[in-house]
Amino acid sequence: MRKPMAPQIDEKALSKRYRTSVSKIIKLWKSGRNDMEVASLTGLDQFTLRQIKSDIELAYRRTRLEKKKEALARNQASLNHILLRPPW
Repeated sequence: MRKPMAPQIDEKALSKRYRTSVSKIIKLWKSGRNDMEVASLTGLDQFTLRQIKSDIELAYRRTRLEKKKEALARNQASLNHILLRPPW
């Protein structure tokens, strides 16, 4: 069984904005490192690291909301189609 793919975020834009390797930070978080360890390994301060994390969370939230809206619109369209065309 395949795992659903995580929504893609623009790591390149975040890396440019914060002048650090965001993909490396994400890999460290996925390997189980906490914020203090990531900050000491990357040389970032806690505030910047927290901003990066909140930007990533916001990007994921936006993509989930967009998918939810698209699914709702598809369901509404099929519902309207059923209501406008009776089966007889």
